[in-house]
Amino acid sequence: QVQLVESGGGSVQPGGSLRLSCAASGFTFGNSAMSWLRQAPGKGLERISYIKRDGGTTSYAASVKGRFTISRDNAKNTLFLKMNNLKFEDTAVYYCTVGMGTTPRGQGTQVTVSS
Repeated sequence: QVQLVESGGGSVQPGGSLRLSCAASGFTFGNSAMSWLRQAPGKGLERISYIKRDGGTTSYAASVKGRFTISRDNAKNTLFLKMNNLKFEDTAVYYCTVGMGTTPRGQGTQVTVSS
């Protein structure tokens, strides 16, 4: 069965950086596109980034474009999200998912941006 384990979240000040990881198992990671989603307090899920299976094609939501970078290591079945210049509005629980779906997803990792 698909298992996704997100990590790397934490508390940072505005302008700071974090790198999230998603360890994947239970499916052929290298054959699967992947996405990062987030859910801010009181809001719905937002797809913020997508990467095709070979890593050659990526896309970003306007809210994070130019600040976040998605990448993957197919040899290690791991998805990454490097987040720079974090803003208050980036505070959310971050999830990885397979393809364009919203489930299944892991427990998420909390990112809190505060001064």
